[in-house]
Amino acid sequence: MCGIVGISDHPEASKLAYLGLYALQHRGEEATGIATFDGTEVHIIKDRGLVVDVFDAEAIASLKGNIAVAHTRYSTTGSSNKKNCQPFLVTHRNRPVAVAHNGNLTNTEELYRKLEDEGSIFQTSMDSEIIVHLLAKTPNGDYKQWFVNVLAQLKGAFSVIFMVGDTLVGARDPHGFRPLVLGKLGDGYMLASETCALDLVRAEFVREIAPGEIVIIKGSKLESVFLPGADTAKRAQCVFENIYFARPDSDIFEDNIYLVRKRLGAQLAKEAPVKDADFVMPIPDSGVYAALGYAQETGLPYENGIIRNHYVGRTFIQPAQFMRDFRVRVKLNPIHDVIKGKKVVLIEDSIVRGTTSRSRVREVRRAGAKEIHMRISCPPIVSPCFYGIDFPSEEELVAYGKKIKEVADFIEVDTLEYLSLEGMLSVMKNGANFCHACFTGKYPVHIPSNKSKYLLEGVKKQA
Repeated sequence: MCGIVGISDHPEASKLAYLGLYALQHRGEEATGIATFDGTEVHIIKDRGLVVDVFDAEAIASLKGNIAVAHTRYSTTGSSNKKNCQPFLVTHRNRPVAVAHNGNLTNTEELYRKLEDEGSIFQTSMDSEIIVHLLAKTPNGDYKQWFVNVLAQLKGAFSVIFMVGDTLVGARDPHGFRPLVLGKLGDGYMLASETCALDLVRAEFVREIAPGEIVIIKGSKLESVFLPGADTAKRAQCVFENIYFARPDSDIFEDNIYLVRKRLGAQLAKEAPVKDADFVMPIPDSGVYAALGYAQETGLPYENGIIRNHYVGRTFIQPAQFMRDFRVRVKLNPIHDVIKGKKVVLIEDSIVRGTTSRSRVREVRRAGAKEIHMRISCPPIVSPCFYGIDFPSEEELVAYGKKIKEVADFIEVDTLEYLSLEGMLSVMKNGANFCHACFTGKYPVHIPSNKSKYLLEGVKKQA
């Protein structure tokens, strides 16, 4: 859960990076940054805040150079403070190295201890900084072998973009947890988390970076190499990208997100119909596309009975609970004349902690709904994520250890049904290639036994 962008061989690199970040703002609202290289000097601006707040025309103009790497941050590893803003920049042997990372490493503690024993001094609490230290300590004559040697030491989820002087490097972990796409932009290339970033700047979509692939781009020249074992590693694409996180106009994991979510809704209608209802209504915006699929499958009318204030950001990706609660109250407003006296099928893509869903249900109830039948277009979330989605500890997950009726009582709905795991995977292209650990507790990459402490910030507190 972060957005990353890389631009190579373009005279407007900083402007294109800015626009790419703007398209990926949904992937993180806490902080953002852009680094460029003009052949002699690195220019970097990064700070907490939204893309439009951190960068103005003057700032973009000051970021000179034909190559750029950029990041919009949502913290899962490392606290939300200015020192943890990315791109992370160092100078090694008179060569600038900047990195933008999306995902979470799972062998953070092991690597941290090793590097610290070898004399490394850490400035941040991000696992991304570990990658930079590994780069500095690994022989680096040939770029291909250099990055293979470094990235082969990492375990867990990473889609990452490096700017090493005038060279852009992009890579995905062998399991393919997080998306990363390649576009053609004039004589150069663009890397981004999602295709919506390519669309905004009218870059031509070339392909997805394959799991385990490292692409090395210098000017208009692109080379590719694969990490050892990439061809045999179990695919573990994050299914929650499809359910919630990616933008609906993006194509990732060889599928269109809008169409995936409609298929999820249609499958949900087959598994959990409501026989006596007046209409289907989404919780905007996350439930809209599943609600469309549900309504079309059942033949029930579709109504937009809740209006979203689009000047308020996502509630789920706010790190503090009090901020989430506040944004729920100001973000959505039900239309009383549509809802009053009606039996409503309320569609949402997921329930995590349950407090947000309960607040929304209460607002629909206050608007006069006679009955509320909630349907969720994914299975119950019962396990935390260690690969880059901010699902909290098991105890904070409302579905953990509870029957569906207990969850329904907590969020105060008349009935509640979830999409089955089998039904969810059946509508995905190559459904066997997805990670669904948050629903099953079956983690495709080993998680340390002290998993509550594997984040780098926890390691540093122990040190």
